[in-house]
Amino acid sequence: MLKQQALRFLFVGALNTLVGYCLYAFFIWLGFGYALSLTFATILGVLFNFKSIGALVFKSRDNALLIRFASVYLVVYAANMWVVGLLVKNGMGTYLAGIITIVPLAVVSFLLNKYCVFKR
Repeated sequence: MLKQQALRFLFVGALNTLVGYCLYAFFIWLGFGYALSLTFATILGVLFNFKSIGALVFKSRDNALLIRFASVYLVVYAANMWVVGLLVKNGMGTYLAGIITIVPLAVVSFLLNKYCVFKR
């Protein structure tokens, strides 16, 4: 079961990540800094991701879990903000810094969603 969920999470997460990164890059392109770009991309992605991850990965359509899901995103967002900020302050470009955080934070997101949001 864990292996199947992890695989589904990878596929759904890839789509969600692509959308989220494109939003982040779009806001960077518009001239927003990385912090505001991450904020807007996260806010816009939460509802879409809640439905896609809930239904397709964890087989849940329980809208009452949205608060817990948003809380997980807040933790992931804070970690993302901290790491991207650290990388940018050490000379890395904002685009690359955003890409580097994707895989480690995807693992954190899966585990938090599995055990804190969509637990059975």
